[in-house]
Amino acid sequence: MEKSQKKRIREFLEPYCITQGKGFRLKDHDPTDTQKFTSENKGEAKELLERGVEWLTEAQGKLYAQDRWSVLLLFQAMDAAGKDGTIKHVMSGVNPQGVQVTSFKAPSAEDLDHDFMWRCMKALPERGRIGIFNRSYYEEVLVVKVHEQLLAKQRLPEALVTKKIWEHRYEDIDHIERYLARNGYIILKFFLNVSHAEQKRRFLERLDLPDKNWKFSTADANERRHWKAYMEAYETMIAHTAKKHAPWYVIPADNKWFTRLAVALAIVDAMDNLDLQYPKVGAEKKKELAEARRVLMAEKK
Repeated sequence: MEKSQKKRIREFLEPYCITQGKGFRLKDHDPTDTQKFTSENKGEAKELLERGVEWLTEAQGKLYAQDRWSVLLLFQAMDAAGKDGTIKHVMSGVNPQGVQVTSFKAPSAEDLDHDFMWRCMKALPERGRIGIFNRSYYEEVLVVKVHEQLLAKQRLPEALVTKKIWEHRYEDIDHIERYLARNGYIILKFFLNVSHAEQKRRFLERLDLPDKNWKFSTADANERRHWKAYMEAYETMIAHTAKKHAPWYVIPADNKWFTRLAVALAIVDAMDNLDLQYPKVGAEKKKELAEARRVLMAEKK
């Protein structure tokens, strides 16, 4: 990627990338933002997304061949914000062998018999691969914080369930992400920031269109009643866990085409910073390749 392209991408991403959470306010981030792109010229955004997917495909090949770094992408959002579609479109060009997607639903009985990070830690990607968490351990400071009765199901010792439990969990998450970063993980965390009004529109669309009925759940509508509590939980979560080694990207999500573009460019930018290269072949390997060529050329037609 040319230096001028890198510069433009970083300028584009700057409003969304949070590396220091102090002073973060969710109200400062507009879910409808599309920067210079409008409904009239969104074709340019789609073309740029296609180019971004190409860049990502090239970078993923090098990541896999080099086998040094791991990339971990975390997606958090309210229902109908577009997580599934974003993952599908952004990762459309990569080699499936080098990518693993894990969706975290309500924890199982086995999950609840372990610490809150356990089920996610065992799903971490290997070196050379991209791991995608569709929801993650951050649910423990979101849905569990909004619905504190869920905490009782985790059967923690009573002495540990104090007023500081959420602060302790932010600290634990930060420590683990630091550990992972020091072991070659590139961590990118995406909050798809959909507005209350747009979520309602998408819910109604799911009700009105027969081929989208399957997407709707009564539980989704019930969670809307807790919108304010969730927004407060997201704001506090980002304020406590946005770090340089594990940034949060607060991505406007009211326009899906823009969401996909922003996510793709964030991943491309992070991977480009790794200066990935295909492994260089040494002298012994070159001899081996030369011998293989000689044998192949000597074959009778």
